[in-house]
Amino acid sequence: MKAATIHEIKDELNTLKTSQLTELCLRLSRFKKENKELLTYLLFEAHNEQDYVEGIKKEIDQLFNEINLSHLYFAKKSLRKIVRVINKYCRYSGSKQTEVELRLYFCTVLKKSGIPIQKNAVINNLYQAQVKKTRTVLATLHEDLQYDYRRELEELI
Repeated sequence: MKAATIHEIKDELNTLKTSQLTELCLRLSRFKKENKELLTYLLFEAHNEQDYVEGIKKEIDQLFNEINLSHLYFAKKSLRKIVRVINKYCRYSGSKQTEVELRLYFCTVLKKSGIPIQKNAVINNLYQAQVKKTRTVLATLHEDLQYDYRRELEELI
C-alpha cells in the first residue's frame, strides 16, 4: 500500500465530521506510543511550553541520576538514551527555543555530572554534537533570545 501525500490527507480530513476525526485520532493513538505521546503533548501541554520544558528537565535530571558511572561504556549508552529522549521531545514541540533550552540544559548537566568528557572520545563527540546543534538552532532565533542563549553556551565551552 502506498501512503498518501500530506496534501491528500489534509484534504480528506477537511471533509470529515468531528466525531469521525475523534475516532481516527483515537485509533491512531493505539498503534504507537509516540503517536499517543504526541497527542498528549498537543492536547494537554502545548498551551504551556514553559511547564513542558520544566517537566522534561526533571526527566533529564532523573535519567542523569540513573547513569551507571562504574564504566564509561555504560555512561555513554545512558547519555545516548538521554539525547534520544531530548530529540523526541524537541520533535513534539517544534519550537526552536524549546530545543535550544533543552540542549543547553543537557550540556550543563553533563558538565556538572562529573563524567570525564575529555577522556572518552565518544562522549566528547556526543557533547560537541549537542553544542553544534545548539549553535545551529540558535542562529534561527530572535536576536534578543540569541544573545541570552549564546552567553549561556559560551559559558559551557
